[in-house]
Amino acid sequence: MKFINFIMYDVAKAAEVAQAADKVAKMPGRKLLASYVCEGIPFPGAPPNSIISITISESESNEAIAEAQYPLALAGASVWAVPVLEVPVAGAAAEEKKYRK
Repeated sequence: MKFINFIMYDVAKAAEVAQAADKVAKMPGRKLLASYVCEGIPFPGAPPNSIISITISESESNEAIAEAQYPLALAGASVWAVPVLEVPVAGAAAEEKKYRK
């Protein structure tokens, strides 16, 4: 299943979080598909000088997600994993009707 992950941390923790991210990048059962970084104030309500890493990953199980998130949390990051529902563009209306039932 695919997930969009939001990883927020203070800029002072960047080295520790980067080291943890390198460690979890190649864990079995998880594949990193894309990664983006926002610096400064990435969205309203975030503390100044925060860094938000936004990644798209594919995980085989809940255990694979937990194994990737735990080292990041220990390094000082807050991590949210949001499941991604893939809907074909051409058939979006039909898919939406199916989910309403």
